[in-house]
Amino acid sequence: MNVLETKLEGCFIIEPKIFEDKRGYFFESFNENKFNTLTGTSSKFIQDNESFSTKGVLRGLHYQRGVHAQAKLVRVIKGKVLDVAVDVRENSSTFGQYVTIELSEDNKKQVYVPRGFAHGFVVLSDTAIFSYKCDNYYNKESEGGIIYNDPTLNIDWQLPNNELVVSEKDIILPTLDNAEL
Repeated sequence: MNVLETKLEGCFIIEPKIFEDKRGYFFESFNENKFNTLTGTSSKFIQDNESFSTKGVLRGLHYQRGVHAQAKLVRVIKGKVLDVAVDVRENSSTFGQYVTIELSEDNKKQVYVPRGFAHGFVVLSDTAIFSYKCDNYYNKESEGGIIYNDPTLNIDWQLPNNELVVSEKDIILPTLDNAEL
């Protein structure tokens, strides 16, 4: 496993070591000891989630507040997405900055999104299966979010706006300036 730092402290791109031959491939998608040693974290994942989406579906930007904050380890099992992590830690030197990375079934990369980050993705392929581990349980009362098209963030989602499919819940999220962090 290779761990690459991003410009946002604590947010990492993980490249697994893939073993391929004529039969197919094998890779270790998660090993707690290796992960914590290489990233310097002590995350203990307790919940796995999976979603299926079609092209243009944009999910995000979501986070959990307070004691219910979640770190996530995300990856794509099938298809291709643009993944986005936004630093919403108010005392961070990179507050309001974000990173994007293409995750796909082909590159098998993963992103570690630490607590204090908003997270989202848009599906770039016809369909995608997206998987993520969380280090804390979801709590409805602690959910928060930022509108995907916040003009101060100015995220390039790589698809025209008229091709984006955004839920009613996500379309009314506040801007970062108005979000409850």
